[in-house]
Formats: sequence, C-alpha cells, structure tokens
Amino acid sequence: MTIADKLVLQRQHHLKWRSLDGLELMLMIICGVLCFGFSLSVTCDIVTRTIGHPWLWLQEVTSTLFIYAIFIGAAVATRRNDHLYLTAISEALHGTPRLVVEIIIRVVVLGVACGLIWFGYINFLRGFGSFRLPSGTPIASLYAAIPLSGALIALFTIEQLVNGIRNGFDHPEPPDQELAGPPADVSVRTRARP
Repeated sequence: MTIADKLVLQRQHHLKWRSLDGLELMLMIICGVLCFGFSLSVTCDIVTRTIGHPWLWLQEVTSTLFIYAIFIGAAVATRRNDHLYLTAISEALHGTPRLVVEIIIRVVVLGVACGLIWFGYINFLRGFGSFRLPSGTPIASLYAAIPLSGALIALFTIEQLVNGIRNGFDHPEPPDQELAGPPADVSVRTRARP
C-alpha cells in the first residue's frame, strides 16, 4: 500500500470525486509539514530562550504555521467527514429522513464556508494596514488562510452534496482491513483440568 493510499481516506468514497483525491493528498502532506514545522519552531524557540539568545522571529513562524495548519486541516477534515459533521444524528436515520438531515447539515456547513470566505477576505484586505513585529510583514499573510480554507470547505461540501443526492448518503462501510488485522484463529482448544 502506497503513502497516497494511506493518506487519502477511502471511507465514504461514494461521496467523493476521484479528481479531488490528489488535492486531499496534497492537503494532508501540507498539514503534516505544517505540524512538523510548528513543533520544530516551538522546540527551537524554547532552546534559544533557555540558552539566553532568543530568536524573536520564531514566534512569527510558529504562529503562521499554527494558523495555516488549523485552517487547512479544517478543510481536509471536511472532505474526510471528520470535522464540522454531525454523524450521530444522521447515522441513526435511514431513507428520506437521513437524506433530509444530511442535506441540512451540509447546507449549514456551506453557509459557514461562505462566511469564512466573505469575512476572511474582508479581514485579509484590512490586514495590509497592520504589521507583524519584528519582520514588518503585513498581518494579511495570516488572514489569507481563512478565505482559502472557506473555499476548500465549500468545494468539499458541494462535492458531498452532489454525490450524496446522486448516490445516497446511506452506504454501509466495509470493515477496515488494517485495523482488523489478520484473520483470527477461531478454533479454541480446551484442556481438561485435573
């Protein structure tokens, strides 16, 4: 099994377009790099402060990596149905009630995504008037993650809405072979105790 097969989730694949699997793979890799960079920059910040020679720019790097990881992670989690999704309600239903609840949930998520795009873009534009210290970078560089995340969440939500209405939301998932492990030996040997 390749890395791509492990990173692109096959669960609920009836709600996904294969053409967006590459985007999911790229976003998962970016999230991994961002989380690793965040951890590394926090460690370097602690070490440099402990030895008495702090690198002040590390705080900017840390906050940037953290913010982008959160917003890109929220987008990819939307495609994987791991975030912004109320599974307990919808999975308890079947047929038309489930279809209605699934559509309502995704319309609400789509509304949130539109809010992220609109208000994130407004904040992005206003961010050119404020600057981060010590680098002097416009704070808009941080705010750019918000409308980007909103656009990706909207794309993935529309993907799920179209495929869910077309194919149905209620599909039983096959058991995960990796978690199940090799087939267990069901034969049980008993010994007589003296």
